[in-house]
Amino acid sequence: MKGALVLLLLLVVVACGHAEHRGKPYVRDKVCKEYRTMGKDDFRALTLIMNSKKFSNATFEEVSHLVREIVSLAETCCTDDADPSCYDAGSSALSAKSCDPNSPFPRHAGVDACCAHTGLERKLCMAALQHSPREIPRYAEPDGDELCANFAKDPKDFADRFLYEYASNYGQAPLPVLLGSARSFLSMVSTCCISPAPTTCFLKEKLERKTLSLLTLLSNRGCSRFAAYGKDKMKFSYLTMFAQKIPSASFEEIFPLAEDAAEAFAQCCDSMAEDCMHKKLSEHTAKVCSALSAKDERFADCCKGKNVMQNYFCISALQPAKPPQLPELQQPTNEHLCSENGALHSDRYAFELARRHPNVPDALFGKLYDAIENVMRECCAAKDSSACLNGKKQRMRGELFAFLAKASELCGQYAELDFLHFKKRLQEKVKQSERGASPERLAELAERRADFASACCPANAPPVYCAQQISAEMGQACDHGSCMLL
Repeated sequence: MKGALVLLLLLVVVACGHAEHRGKPYVRDKVCKEYRTMGKDDFRALTLIMNSKKFSNATFEEVSHLVREIVSLAETCCTDDADPSCYDAGSSALSAKSCDPNSPFPRHAGVDACCAHTGLERKLCMAALQHSPREIPRYAEPDGDELCANFAKDPKDFADRFLYEYASNYGQAPLPVLLGSARSFLSMVSTCCISPAPTTCFLKEKLERKTLSLLTLLSNRGCSRFAAYGKDKMKFSYLTMFAQKIPSASFEEIFPLAEDAAEAFAQCCDSMAEDCMHKKLSEHTAKVCSALSAKDERFADCCKGKNVMQNYFCISALQPAKPPQLPELQQPTNEHLCSENGALHSDRYAFELARRHPNVPDALFGKLYDAIENVMRECCAAKDSSACLNGKKQRMRGELFAFLAKASELCGQYAELDFLHFKKRLQEKVKQSERGASPERLAELAERRADFASACCPANAPPVYCAQQISAEMGQACDHGSCMLL
């Protein structure tokens, strides 16, 4: 990963200048060393990837303008005879250019606020700006004929556009994974498009890079969720997910696996080690297969393959299982919730809740996690913690169970029916429940619920988007901080 250091510095130093005055020569020297070591072409390609990640909603033209300026700065200021002030002056000029209303660089809502500052403060402010990552990748790989036609027109432009599309769509994947996958793809295209049998070549190459492609997809999903959730909430997400997929397993069997998954992403999402994500996900998959294969034949089938990434993908795609006959759900006592192990008691309760509601989407459990955190923080510090907890339980009990039932029914039907039949049944149900509503209103409600189901019922649903949708459906119920505690 010889280019990783320079690019991490590049975004905050070259584009917007992140360094105290005494550190500027050091930063300039490090960037210039990497520029000379990598060469202009590799330096430029990695700059394109990093800025596409950072400004994931910018156009290709906007990112290209910024990349040209950054590369030009390094090319000008990293020569042996360059003035020592060249680098700092150039980065200052870049930040000033970003403040121009007609700037060709990627736009950000916070640019105007940064431009109210001057000097280093402005640079630091602009360095912190970045677009929200794309939660749902839109990139679709063209077929071989289209790839080769575009490649033949202009190989350099083809490579640039691919790097932009790939990095902006899979920008949450760890940098080493993203670089390895992009390099592999471009190598495949350049090899197969001059092959006497391109179709056969593409089939062979795609098969060989399948592990890397899956690793990119899975690590982008996982790191997107980790960025939205953080480590503790990520563990909670995996706990409820496993409880829904294999409700026959015990809390003691699943809790360590949830901890292990969260730890893998915590270690690897920002790691510069090339094999971190592949190694940790492989180890995690082995632990899951060892612990759960004997308890569920679906897990056993997923674990039979020789490709570990395919095994992990198979497990992540498993549908929730029908829950077994379970005893009545026992609520945690107030004393348990406010004890030293209160978080463990709340996790166990969420596990039991997920076993009984296998089709409730992950984003709803995420809202419940936030709610219980707020309640425990507020009530356990209160003078009368029991009265505080009891009051919130009483107010929210009916609302939560009603919403859980609705979400479970909606997502259950979405999983069982093909989409056309699902929409038809949804329209009938809306018509029954909203008697007297206009046809336009009925169509709007049915479409909104269908959109919610298609986006948020699947196991790998985008967490931020779906949390927003659930907030809109629930109103402020969970945001008041007590809908978890029943």
